[in-house]
Amino acid sequence: MPRASATALDAGPAPADLDTPLPLGRIRLALFLAGFATFSLLYSVQPLLPEFARSFGVSAAASSLPLSLATGGLAVAIFCAGAVSENLGRRGLMFASIALAAVLNGVAAFLPHWESLVVVRMLSGIALGGVPAVAMVYLAEELPGHKLGAATGLYVAGNAFGGMMGRIGMSVLTDHLGWRTALATLSAVDLLVAIGFVLLLPPSRNFVRKTGVRLGYHVQAWGGHLRDRYLPWLFAIPFLLMGTFVSVYNYAGFRLGGPEFGLSQSQIGLIFSAYVFGIVSSSVAGSASDRFGRGPVVLAGTVCAIVGVAMTLSHVLWLVIFGIVLLTIGFFIAHSAASAWVGRLGKASKSHAASLYLLAYYIGSSVIGSVSGWFWQHGGWSALVIFCLALQALALLAAQVLRKGADDSRPYGRFGPHPPRGE
Repeated sequence: MPRASATALDAGPAPADLDTPLPLGRIRLALFLAGFATFSLLYSVQPLLPEFARSFGVSAAASSLPLSLATGGLAVAIFCAGAVSENLGRRGLMFASIALAAVLNGVAAFLPHWESLVVVRMLSGIALGGVPAVAMVYLAEELPGHKLGAATGLYVAGNAFGGMMGRIGMSVLTDHLGWRTALATLSAVDLLVAIGFVLLLPPSRNFVRKTGVRLGYHVQAWGGHLRDRYLPWLFAIPFLLMGTFVSVYNYAGFRLGGPEFGLSQSQIGLIFSAYVFGIVSSSVAGSASDRFGRGPVVLAGTVCAIVGVAMTLSHVLWLVIFGIVLLTIGFFIAHSAASAWVGRLGKASKSHAASLYLLAYYIGSSVIGSVSGWFWQHGGWSALVIFCLALQALALLAAQVLRKGADDSRPYGRFGPHPPRGE
């Protein structure tokens, strides 16, 4: 988006407007829509991996490239998006990112060659980079501390709902209309979502625009966070948990659609309705972390995810599905609590801390999501599960380190003191 346009969209409120109540409902709904669009666009191709393998004659591991390179491109863009938003503003950058990604995803639906499809998907991932890091920073800047956990949880719930509807919608539409029409339809829907987002989200009240591009300032801010005693442990959690979460969802379709279970594309897509539990658990986790502290909530979510992955080793279909449900619940609990945590540990330069957190999150999705395909191809489902469990054990270690040393979140509600007015 041109600088002038982004700046106009982020024009702050008039001085008189600063005395009006903060429209929490509009903010929460707008960020829910942003999360929906981001994940539905990004992961819309995940149920299509078996279709890609058949249509283009590529291996299971190679079929993940439209997803892995999109998440990799998004990870790189996120690394810069937080810094760019310091100059251009939050609201305009998020809108431009969603709209451009929706257009590129629609273009990908009509490309005849595998290589061009992969490249355009990567570009759509880069375009989406303006949403996740900036959304977290917007919430941290605009909301009081005792409202942050619940709002972040609703944003993550939007991620879950978008991921679910993207996967289920793509699966059902692909069975009836083909994957190209399905992908184009989803892109049109998300373009409308982008318009709804920008109409709902109020301009920033607490954003202070920085002039010029100060590379040294950004490098210093990133370096300071990486040298922090606890932030690198926090960054390890999304890298490991997101990587294992995506790995299971990437290759579950191959197993469930294979000879062992023989499910159709639509039936496999319905299994992705496990995301409903992610929507609920992420919202609950946000409030729970405000009440009990973020450390215990992240630990509980990680343990739940570990149990879920282990259960997918079963050869009984309902146990496999239940394992995927537990993995989904655990992942979104841990991610919701951890993503709210980064705004607190980041202190100054919150946008840089958020960009590093999300860089780890999406690099985990991209790298681990592809590497795990090697385990699936060469050792089957049991090899993939062992690989994922080893990574989840490392995430559990990181969560324990943070719980002991960095969980300074204060419990609110009936389990602790109420926050002072105006906090």
